[in-house]
Amino acid sequence: MTSLIAAERIRAARERIAGVARHTPLMRNARLSATYDAEILLKREDLQEVRSYKIRGAYNRMSQLSDEQRAAGVVCASAGNHAQGFAYACHAMKIRGRVFMPAVTPKQKVDKVKLFGQEHVEVILVGDTFDDAASQAHLATAEGLTYIPPFDDPAIIEGQGTVGLEILEDHADPIDYVLVAVGGGGLISGLGSVFKQLSPSTKIIGIEPAGAPAMHDSLRRGEVITLDKIDNFVDGAAVRRVGDLNFQIAQEVIDDMVLVPEGKVCSVMLQLYNDEGLVVEPAGALAISALEQLTDEIRGKTVVCIVGGSNNDITRTEEIRDRAMLYEGLQHYFIIKFPQRAGALREFLNNVLGPTDDITHFEYTRKHNRETGPALVGLQVAHRDDYQGLLDRMTKHNIEFQVVNEQRMLFELLV
Repeated sequence: MTSLIAAERIRAARERIAGVARHTPLMRNARLSATYDAEILLKREDLQEVRSYKIRGAYNRMSQLSDEQRAAGVVCASAGNHAQGFAYACHAMKIRGRVFMPAVTPKQKVDKVKLFGQEHVEVILVGDTFDDAASQAHLATAEGLTYIPPFDDPAIIEGQGTVGLEILEDHADPIDYVLVAVGGGGLISGLGSVFKQLSPSTKIIGIEPAGAPAMHDSLRRGEVITLDKIDNFVDGAAVRRVGDLNFQIAQEVIDDMVLVPEGKVCSVMLQLYNDEGLVVEPAGALAISALEQLTDEIRGKTVVCIVGGSNNDITRTEEIRDRAMLYEGLQHYFIIKFPQRAGALREFLNNVLGPTDDITHFEYTRKHNRETGPALVGLQVAHRDDYQGLLDRMTKHNIEFQVVNEQRMLFELLV
């Protein structure tokens, strides 16, 4: 017995959300197509009113509430985008809503939720992850509020599945691959249901951040698992546990899973901004970030990448740049012991730095009654291969050092 959401139900969802969720464009990207020798099409869900596809599922679910449920109010938990769709729907339907969000949610997303919900929505920040917020949201149902889940619900999946209907309508020729970011699994289970019924030859590839492989590990184990810890940098796709219904459908629709390092996501975000003028959030860049790993497989094929959202906080720009530079092997941090005498730093500059190397960080406090003192030094190289030369020169000149990049806890403490 199949777990797929019937195409007719997804078509019905499209009728419900008509006039609320936009039919977003499917746009060919010339640069990516040339880079990967493939036809790369971007499904621009970042152009929704709430700047993500989440409005589709939230509105579809809330449009089916009974009069009693509307009067009692609703509650949700979200790392950002579901909350915005939820808040938009609350304001449009004049329903009282409560939103629980992780305390680490970017301020831009919190402010947007308040903007879309206005007087109809109350925002409560709690915990460090989506799962922390979700546990608090479920407790609120004891007050009579109806919980509107971000992904583990048939109506949510139906709404997200309308993305798949639009893609097939806008591209009459065969589509070989669809690359979809996976958080809880709502989008890929809805879109995957559409393609497995209407375009079964299309391969559905799920993309997760390497620091939060909840779907990847669950599929490998054959059951839903809960991750002990996650890297929540890709906040729109970082969950410790995927939805149960989403997992059942995922087992039928996902052809492969790809894990992308968070640093790679940052590199792609910067590249999209510099080359295309596209501002996307980390989860919105996930699908495009996986193209490099699939280069040989997709050559000569038609590939759709879902650009899921663009709710990115500008205050994260420095962190994004740093993560990108670290991933690309261009930024390195060291603890270096300098002799406590005049001229020691000048010798380091003359003997160790190459012609294109640059000091980007230097933190040193003189220690009394000691011959040497440690300094935290950030060095930027022009090319990844320059790093080994840097290490060789420090060794040659008897520089005592530790590489901070490779010691995660120390790195987070110092940098």
